[in-house]
Amino acid sequence: MQNTSYKNHRVRRSMTVAAGLLLSICALQTQAASKNAFHLEEATISDIQSAIVSKQITSTQLVELYLKRIKAYNGTCVAEPQGILGPITTIPNAGQINALGTLNLRPAALKAWGFDARKARSLTDMADKDPAMPDALEIAAKLDKEFARTGKLVGPLHGVVMAIKDQYDTFDMRTTSGADAFYANDRPPTDSTFVERLRAAGAIVIAKSNLGEYASGVPRSSFGGTFCNPYDTERSPRGSSSGSGSAVGANLVTCSIAEESGSSIRGPASAASTVGIAATEELVSRKGMVQFGINTRVGPICRTVKDSAKVLDVIAGYDPKDELTAFTIGRMPKESYESLTDTKRLDGIRIGVVREYMHKKLFTKADEQTIDIVSAAVGDLKKLGATIVDPGEGDLFTSCIRKYAPQNLNVLFTKRYPELFPVDANGKPTVDHTSKLLDMKMNPQLVPADLTLRAFGTSEPDGQNKYMLNLYLRERGDAKIKSNADLIANSNFHQDPTFPDRKKSRESAEKMMELNMGERMLLRFSVQQVMMQCMAEQKLDAIVYPTSGLPPTKLGSPAGPAINERSGTGVWTFIGAQGLPAITVPAGFTTEVYDLIRDPSAPATPESAWKGRSGGGDNRLAGDDHTRWTGPFPAKLPVAMDIAGLPFSEPVLIKIAAAYEAATKRRQPPAAFGPLANEP
Repeated sequence: MQNTSYKNHRVRRSMTVAAGLLLSICALQTQAASKNAFHLEEATISDIQSAIVSKQITSTQLVELYLKRIKAYNGTCVAEPQGILGPITTIPNAGQINALGTLNLRPAALKAWGFDARKARSLTDMADKDPAMPDALEIAAKLDKEFARTGKLVGPLHGVVMAIKDQYDTFDMRTTSGADAFYANDRPPTDSTFVERLRAAGAIVIAKSNLGEYASGVPRSSFGGTFCNPYDTERSPRGSSSGSGSAVGANLVTCSIAEESGSSIRGPASAASTVGIAATEELVSRKGMVQFGINTRVGPICRTVKDSAKVLDVIAGYDPKDELTAFTIGRMPKESYESLTDTKRLDGIRIGVVREYMHKKLFTKADEQTIDIVSAAVGDLKKLGATIVDPGEGDLFTSCIRKYAPQNLNVLFTKRYPELFPVDANGKPTVDHTSKLLDMKMNPQLVPADLTLRAFGTSEPDGQNKYMLNLYLRERGDAKIKSNADLIANSNFHQDPTFPDRKKSRESAEKMMELNMGERMLLRFSVQQVMMQCMAEQKLDAIVYPTSGLPPTKLGSPAGPAINERSGTGVWTFIGAQGLPAITVPAGFTTEVYDLIRDPSAPATPESAWKGRSGGGDNRLAGDDHTRWTGPFPAKLPVAMDIAGLPFSEPVLIKIAAAYEAATKRRQPPAAFGPLANEP
């Protein structure tokens, strides 16, 4: 039974948020008559609800408009001569993005709309007649009926059409985390907690979005196929929440829900010129997530900061089914997140610039335009009144990290430098490690020079992947697939030499025989504690840096080794992987791009280049040892900036993001996916 204090906390939070939402709804209803005519492209939640209130459109008509766009733009975007599981080649200007894998339509509606049978809500319940499982059109009709009866919106997300990453349970649609897995029942028994909250708020779940299989960082899955970027269909929409980002970017849905263990909210949001909130991990329940873990978190992707904040208001807060959310109790803001999005000035807010991720001399020519664009965005923040703490040619945090990280990392630090902290064959110290750590504490100049935010530290494999997936499967209770081993035996896997082997990843997870998260938890604590101290010393409210050093890369191109710990795909993952919140906002567009290609005649990449936190791992493929840069080529591709902070600092991050967005308006919809004929 839920503790009374927990109930009261949730009730107080709900009442506070509801009051703000009620004011917003009333404002919509009184101002609706003066609104301009409704346009679907780039429509915000406010636009949609104003149109509903003023009776310009119904929820049913809205769903139908989005279905028309899905029908027009959501097809296969690559050539698949050997089928969905075989090798692919890219198609220039494909006009399709394949962002949504499963559609929330009953069989008759699916057929009437002309969608492929593979998009069905369930492939194990072909009849799909359960009246307790209404589809998107039926849900919309119910909303219309309720609005006609009361003249009021049913909740803060009334009529908002959403896609949910297929990593999350939806009781009415198949959930396989992108895998072509043969469950006895491909529908889980219940919704994820946040999905329940979305539905209760009036949201219409229209689809499950495609994802990198089992939340891999690759824009491809065995069930959903390959996914493409709406700004250039030969390029990656970034994983793993590829479909969640590009579906919003191309206006196939109003908003979506994504998941991040390293960069999978921020990366897809950046590649689609959208706004993603990678919330503090403890803020949103992970109940109903396939393979959740200590570094997985839930967050919205929308086209505006205000819309993302509205969705976060609905899904944030304590859930007794996810014990990690107990950290939210007593730490939720009194005001709604949405109420903070009218901020126009940033006076009194101190923002640090993470130059560790922006030194041109450390990276490649391919990184330079992104760095320039984000540097210009920093100037925009300064114009808005923010105090900018920019180390210029130096680093923002390195001197601070050298003071505190060795002590906090302790055994992780000593294992990293065996020449300074030698051990015998059994791993036991042969000298006094404690004494050397004390020397470094007293004199940080003794700390090795390569200890920076880019190379803070790593932890050993801990068995979490296998344990958490098996826990999810046991709780799901499928009659056929009950474990990771069952998934290996009862799934199809894609086979393409230019994409990592997902079966191999599952087999690697299966080999783990122990759950030992000691090192991971030590690293997580150390990063958070050191970041808190370093930001406190400089009185920083937030930090900013490029979401990715590189624009979206070509599909199937080599990732290459890390460049000074900037991953081969370009996306900065480390801060997010430790549960710290970040908001990704559009910062502009490139004019040119460089591409890495495989070339057997190119010099071999030294083996040492693959070592470290961002080494190739499973993404290192045949031919990746011989690569070279080509270009520049003309290319207009999205660039994004992360606004990050400490746990539960979403209010200040939202203020910064909203003010920046209002002043710059950097988002532009993809030109190739514009309005359809007769689309309002």
